Amino acid sequence: MPHGNRVDPFGDLFATAARGTLTGNRGCLHDAQRQIRRRWTTRAWIACRLEFRGRHREIMPPGRWTALFFLDEATAFAAGHRPCGECRNADYRRFKQAWCEGHDGDAAAPVRLIDDRLHAERIGRPRTTWRAALGSLPDGTMWLDEGEVWIAAGERIGRWTPSGYRDVQSRPPRRQVSVLTPASLVSSFSAGYRPTIHSTLAASHRASS
Repeated sequence: MPHGNRVDPFGDLFATAARGTLTGNRGCLHDAQRQIRRRWTTRAWIACRLEFRGRHREIMPPGRWTALFFLDEATAFAAGHRPCGECRNADYRRFKQAWCEGHDGDAAAPVRLIDDRLHAERIGRPRTTWRAALGSLPDGTMWLDEGEVWIAAGERIGRWTPSGYRDVQSRPPRRQVSVLTPASLVSSFSAGYRPTIHSTLAASHRASS
């Protein structure tokens, strides 16, 4: 039976048998029976590699951390996570550089400033969104349409599902949408960071061409 530790683009946790491509954590969220009891215990929400230096980690070790899973990096960012500074150090450094360029900041500034900003953007219920023209959004940005989450990538858009992207179609550039990915992260994408996107987006596009 799947654990309720999969993360959707809103940052909420749910159970699914579908596999994720990244793991991560935001502290210990489970109890002794491995039931999720809280949304976070730390402001450092990170996204990690599934494998790192041959280490084996339990999914829910007692009293330590709860391993979370994401469809892809774009989903992790929409949920308010950032790259891990250890297992994804190169991504972390590229992300921090892009963040600072997107916010006129100092690349040597402590990462807790990024975590504090993200925490303010992701904890609202309902989640805070903002309006923008679809054509202005950098690749990897997620947005909402009648309760469904979509992603923008190049000239295409696709509907998010736990197992991948569906209904891939051309991006209408002038359309105004409600953006779900935190604004500070979208600024980082615009400054040059390109989040990885699940392969089903490209596969769905090839199948429909």
